[in-house]
Amino acid sequence: MTERELLPALRETSDGAVVLTLRVQPGAKCDGLSGLYGERSLKVAVSAPPVDGKANAALRRLLARWLGVPQAQIELKNGLSGRDKQFVVSGVSRTETARKLAEISK
Repeated sequence: MTERELLPALRETSDGAVVLTLRVQPGAKCDGLSGLYGERSLKVAVSAPPVDGKANAALRRLLARWLGVPQAQIELKNGLSGRDKQFVVSGVSRTETARKLAEISK
């Protein structure tokens, strides 16, 4: 995936944070960025089960590693118990986030 393809799934807030819109597949064989889900969501697979917040915690760690930021800069905004989620990432720009995610998807 290219940076340009990823940009619709990333929104920048007025305070400079980036909102990632995700469609999550918990309990997958391995963690990974699978591509786009529709036009405005990224499809992410996470191996942790969807039990007791384990998948959300694993997803937060995964995003932190991919984006090179501390987990404290990543907050789950929407989607605590569903597959559709929004995470807010502070300290990175929209274009920088798209670049890093494009590298992961290669």
